[in-house]
Amino acid sequence: MADDSSLDCERFGLRRFVDTLIAAGEVEIVEEPVALTEIARRLDGNEKAVLFRRAGPEQAELIGNILGSGPRIGLAFGVPRADVPEEINRRIRAKQPVVEIAPENAPVREIVLTGEYADLTKLPVHLQHEMDGGPYISASIDYVRDPGTGAMNAGIRRMMLRGPKEAGVDMTAPSDLQAILRQVQATGGKLPVSYVVGSHPIDHLSASLRLPGDELELLASLRGAPLPVVKGVTNDIPVPADAEMVLEGYFDEAGWSEDEGPFGEFLGYYGIMKRNPVFHLTAICRRRDALFQTVTISGVAIVNTETSNIGTVLTEVGAWEAIRTAVREPVAIYATPSSGGLFNLRASIRQRVPGEARNAIAALLGSLSDIKHVFLVDDDIDVTSDAQIDWALATRFQADRDLIVQGGFRAIPLDPSLEGSRTGAKAGFDLTLPFGLRDRIDMTVSVPPSFDGAAARFQTVEEALADGPKSLGELVAALGSDDGREIVRALDEIRKAQGLIRDSDGRYSIAGSPG
Repeated sequence: MADDSSLDCERFGLRRFVDTLIAAGEVEIVEEPVALTEIARRLDGNEKAVLFRRAGPEQAELIGNILGSGPRIGLAFGVPRADVPEEINRRIRAKQPVVEIAPENAPVREIVLTGEYADLTKLPVHLQHEMDGGPYISASIDYVRDPGTGAMNAGIRRMMLRGPKEAGVDMTAPSDLQAILRQVQATGGKLPVSYVVGSHPIDHLSASLRLPGDELELLASLRGAPLPVVKGVTNDIPVPADAEMVLEGYFDEAGWSEDEGPFGEFLGYYGIMKRNPVFHLTAICRRRDALFQTVTISGVAIVNTETSNIGTVLTEVGAWEAIRTAVREPVAIYATPSSGGLFNLRASIRQRVPGEARNAIAALLGSLSDIKHVFLVDDDIDVTSDAQIDWALATRFQADRDLIVQGGFRAIPLDPSLEGSRTGAKAGFDLTLPFGLRDRIDMTVSVPPSFDGAAARFQTVEEALADGPKSLGELVAALGSDDGREIVRALDEIRKAQGLIRDSDGRYSIAGSPG
């Protein structure tokens, strides 16, 4: 057991982060009692996190939608949201220790419930969508040890309550946990597992990443600090000691044996009922003032759900790595939360040679299996602006020239547009201006003049034009004018007396002058 006297077990506590959100004006606080059947409606489409002070008959404290917006994700890492993917990549390279601490020093072990006192139906678990198969624990992070390697694995999987001691767990998608369970199931044994409910947002993002190695070590790196862990009461699975609550238990030998679902999935539609494994509860460990957490998934506005916003971060982390293999000057990456955070990606680059736009599109579509559509723009377009992307699509795109479509890619089965197919199509939209033509006036973005009180460099229009051809705006700046009409009059006099000519971009010069 390592010395844990200097470890701060509150720095990454969920309640401390909620206090940060409250100070930033990002939390709606509901003081009055709220029935559990009303929780989902109060969360659905809400742009803020919601803290219920008195949820359900137990009057429990419950927080939901913590990561339902980009700014709140930025607050979790202490950087602007746009910098989060690069901050994650930076932290992954900076290793931090995982430190096992004594149970008496672990906040999550302040209360331990076993036997008949360990009861899933005593937790404030609410029905999230009308046709769900049951109330779901949605903020659960599972921790298991790979018996083959000894490495810890973490993931996020929902839990459908089946009774006081059982919950169905969605494990149909390919995952490390699925592979580990099948390996243990083949030997006829049980797989110990612990579910953490109530975690810092960094813990959720860490558990969502698909990276090799020990995932407790990954979490320590992403926190940027030593990670205190404590082993279970009824199993030897180490979990973050600063969690709000831990549900200890195991998966039995039966494996994929019971119906689970339907459930409102992250793309806004229901997923069908499936055969899935069952979690068996053996203990509940929690803080005395445990803050129960729920995650927003699906609903009428997936742009404000936590799953979509978490998805944007994961997509952007991979997209930055991919685009750097294709172009020299990527500028910005943005995955849209309204597409579930996975399907629609926008990227901007500063083109240096012909063909870079196509290279970027190919790299992004090929490197990230979940991306369906890439919208590639020049660096003058704000990739976070729907209006600017729409403008680029309207004015810089020709479908027969700039649309790239290919089929036969691996797809997410939850995409209803697949109509049951296991593969799907991808498309790239080249919304960039033709390389080398951006300086042409008919491809130059028109903006209001800005003279910023420039001092006059010439006394007369004739002197200014003798210096070289100039547009009206350049003449206004050159003469320090704050009006411009006097320059029109001067040009008219020159036209009558000497003659004016204009080049293809509309700049004026005196007839017969060297310019």
